[in-house]
Amino acid sequence: MIFFLPISQIIVSLSVAFVWIFRFDNIIAEFNQYGLSTLVRSLVGSSKIALATLLIAGIWYPALVPIPALMMAFLMASAQYFHFKNNNPFQKRLPSLVLLILSLLIAAASYNLI
Repeated sequence: MIFFLPISQIIVSLSVAFVWIFRFDNIIAEFNQYGLSTLVRSLVGSSKIALATLLIAGIWYPALVPIPALMMAFLMASAQYFHFKNNNPFQKRLPSLVLLILSLLIAAASYNLI
């Protein structure tokens, strides 16, 4: 259990960074499909990158972890909503679902609930 929290933080952070930096063309297509503006996309992207950075910093400063983990979980739950609303196949929903679950587990572990 001692390694669960930092490994999960790294997985969530690197996944978010990979998608929002290296697969940005997919992000543009998805946000257009969902009918969301460029401003919303920019706000979500910058928020996710900042939260991912805080989760990485939280490996050394654990007090930083709970709020960013909950905020990341909210953003992933929002992604699930838009995937559901647009009837995307489960295969497209799975990454954000896994990151949602990991973010909730990170938050719970940082609050000593598990």
